[in-house]
Amino acid sequence: MQANNHDLIITGIHMDLTESLKQSVKDKVERLFRHEERIIRVKVELECDHTKSGKEYEFTAKGHIEINGPSMNVSVHDADCHKAIDLLVDKLDRMLRRRSRLRLVKRKDTHGVDIPANFPKV
Repeated sequence: MQANNHDLIITGIHMDLTESLKQSVKDKVERLFRHEERIIRVKVELECDHTKSGKEYEFTAKGHIEINGPSMNVSVHDADCHKAIDLLVDKLDRMLRRRSRLRLVKRKDTHGVDIPANFPKV
């Protein structure tokens, strides 16, 4: 799927992806693309864990952002798939904002290099 010239890859593991799930992921991830223009690709994996006893399933949403610099990976577990997607995008958004804040702080924090003045005389 293309989202504003950015790649968005949605994968379902042990589950079928419905159009509503795909659209939900696309709408939520669009927020990340608006906040950070340097994102190259976002991969979202939705996984259903059938090993739980009873009828209760656990969904795992994994997100991987490829960006200039180190990539970001996040994993979230929840009983509801849509809630797991929401939590995943919130976590990724917090990580992007933190990285942006740190980049600004590092850029503003310029300081001179202190060289000791006690050189041995030759």
